[in-house]
Amino acid sequence: MGNGAGSSCSSCAYYIYDDEYDEYICDAAMDEDDYVRLRLEPHYSCPYYRNGDEYRIVRKQM
Repeated sequence: MGNGAGSSCSSCAYYIYDDEYDEYICDAAMDEDDYVRLRLEPHYSCPYYRNGDEYRIVRKQM
């Protein structure tokens, strides 16, 4: 999948490991149009991107 919100899929909370497929997948509930845009348009920003860094808030508080 493409970049979203200035970050790659690997830092997204929806990018999870699926044991059944034995690979990482995007678990966001997106429609077909968004998926096609992500695959075909290099500058399209993913509307479902959510930072998966659970320590981000803690670092802001320090």
